[in-house]
Amino acid sequence: MIIEHRTYTLHPGKMPAYFAAYIGEGLAIQLEYLPKPIGYYMTELGTLNQIIHMWGYDSLDDRARRRAYLKLDERWSAYTAKILPMIQHQESKILLPASFHTPIVAQYAQPSD
Repeated sequence: MIIEHRTYTLHPGKMPAYFAAYIGEGLAIQLEYLPKPIGYYMTELGTLNQIIHMWGYDSLDDRARRRAYLKLDERWSAYTAKILPMIQHQESKILLPASFHTPIVAQYAQPSD
């Protein structure tokens, strides 16, 4: 398994509009193609106006295939046209598990008590 770790830095004041668009449109479309969301967060301290989200994939090929299908969806294109002006900077990293570690992502995906 690989994890894509994306960080979007939004223009100041755009967080509410971004989340409204994502919850109202983007999330449902994204889940049709990317069925392994690991987490979606926003910064509270440190660099502000950032959204961090992580997605699990079986491999780099799996990621490339799924993202290619997502990009072909006209609903996704319309959605991204709305949110791109809100984004100041985007960074994407691919995380691979260390050889000595077995990921336990499913455990962390559940709400804690």
